[in-house]
Amino acid sequence: MSVDPILVGLLGNRLHSILAEQQNALVNTAFSSVVRESLDLACAVFDSRGEMIGQSVGGTPGHINAMATGMHHFVAAYPPETLEPGDVLLTNDPWQTAGQINDITVATPVFLRGRLVAWFASCCHAPDIGGRLVSAEAHEVFEEGLRLPIMKFLRAGEVNADLELLIRANVRTPEETIGDLYAQVTGNEVGAASLVRLLEEFGLDSLDDVAAEIMNRSERALRDALAKLPDGTYTSELATDGFDDEEVVLKVAVTIDGEDIHLDFAGSSPQRRRGINVVLNYTRAYASFAVKAAISPEVPHNAGSFRPVHVTAPEGSVLNCVPPAPVASRHLIGHFLPSLLITALHEALPGNALAHSADALWMTIWRGTDAEGREFMLNVFQTGGIGARSTKDGLSTTGFPSGLRSTPTEVIETMAPLIQRERVLRTDSGGAGRWRGGLGQCTTMAARGEISWSVNGNVDRVRRPASGVDSGHDGAAGRFELTRGALPSKSRVNLRPDDVVNVFLPGGGGYGDPGERATEAVLADVVDGYISVEAARELYGVEVTYHGEPGALVRLPEDYTAVSPRGRK
Repeated sequence: MSVDPILVGLLGNRLHSILAEQQNALVNTAFSSVVRESLDLACAVFDSRGEMIGQSVGGTPGHINAMATGMHHFVAAYPPETLEPGDVLLTNDPWQTAGQINDITVATPVFLRGRLVAWFASCCHAPDIGGRLVSAEAHEVFEEGLRLPIMKFLRAGEVNADLELLIRANVRTPEETIGDLYAQVTGNEVGAASLVRLLEEFGLDSLDDVAAEIMNRSERALRDALAKLPDGTYTSELATDGFDDEEVVLKVAVTIDGEDIHLDFAGSSPQRRRGINVVLNYTRAYASFAVKAAISPEVPHNAGSFRPVHVTAPEGSVLNCVPPAPVASRHLIGHFLPSLLITALHEALPGNALAHSADALWMTIWRGTDAEGREFMLNVFQTGGIGARSTKDGLSTTGFPSGLRSTPTEVIETMAPLIQRERVLRTDSGGAGRWRGGLGQCTTMAARGEISWSVNGNVDRVRRPASGVDSGHDGAAGRFELTRGALPSKSRVNLRPDDVVNVFLPGGGGYGDPGERATEAVLADVVDGYISVEAARELYGVEVTYHGEPGALVRLPEDYTAVSPRGRK
């Protein structure tokens, strides 16, 4: 049946507002800093069949896109006749949702006059789910924590007390973990109530027809964008640090065929013994995000924008692992997919290339006992630099492709007996180029008092820095170390009370020949502390001299002279 296009536009906009309400309710009632501060979450609304109509503004691609396909598992497990108002379902099965046991999806069916008309769902990273903490040390998924099949967390509005007790007994942070689950339930309830009011306001018995038109519009828009690109197959390859000295190679062949695009990851490394493996659902999530971001970022995001994107990876590969493969740190591989794909599309999208970024989110987990014997555990998220673009410098300390926020220092020092002694942009970490890569960050962490503590660093690009494009230089590799020596990545390490941990994040790659960078841009970088005087001379051929007062707090551009082969400023 035809749907009034004005009604589609009105309801589409109203749904965006409702999704904002859902996310705000979730964030404002969450217990953990993971959700409340870093926004490691996703919120979405689905039609009665589990097709995603839209998402909230926040949310990581790994959560939202994986949830978009994962909802089909919920609908298959619990058809409408098995549900009633007040039911709430959940799962953290990695192969059905976001690829990691710590990510819990909570789904709420929405009823109107006794009939199921929609779903609201959210996916959040739980602060703890038992097992080995979030690391790559496990050999099987069974070691990584409590795995929950799709089941009812609430039955007709009543909490499944047995399930809550089971979760509490298996996690190190029961109040935060359960508190976040209740926050997810609350967010879904807020969205569901607003949707019911919306349908009643417009006199609708169903959302499905309007939802189908919203999704069809997104599909058509992405297909139109694909049709403008030259048909052909484009390839790319990159290597990541992997685990220990066993690097992981990622390969892709991107085939544009009219209005469809096929992404084939054949040739990528086989799945690993350690927990850096990626389930196909998560591979699809970041691959489809990369396509949409590169080709048509303005298209509204829903199930329709997935339809032209076809993703395959060999079963048993690191991008399509099979159970019981360990997967806890799958983001340390999955976050590289956008850089891999955007590089492959460089020829098909001239002028839209992006140098490689820091890519993988850095997540350090601090655990221990304070001087009074109280236990603590804190997840700290940090982000490196984005690669330079064809017409702009890369962004510094920005979560790409995850979209996550770094954990604020005030939160770290409030929630654990830790002190962040330094938190500054990392000079010279952005790759040199006509356009400079984004900078990483330098932070140092120390203990407050005589405590027992440990750290687990889920980090990458310590050995393999972000590469530049078109003669642009690589960004600086990351460093994860003690002041007294190096630390292993992706493993838990016990620390001494007087240890100081340096967490130096990698920078993004540069774009174009550094010799073509404008002299005034090099000077501005020196003044801002983004590059050193030595880097200006050695990498850009610009001699910068400071004429101001030694040790002055305010450095003005007029206090400098910059001379290069291209002239003077």
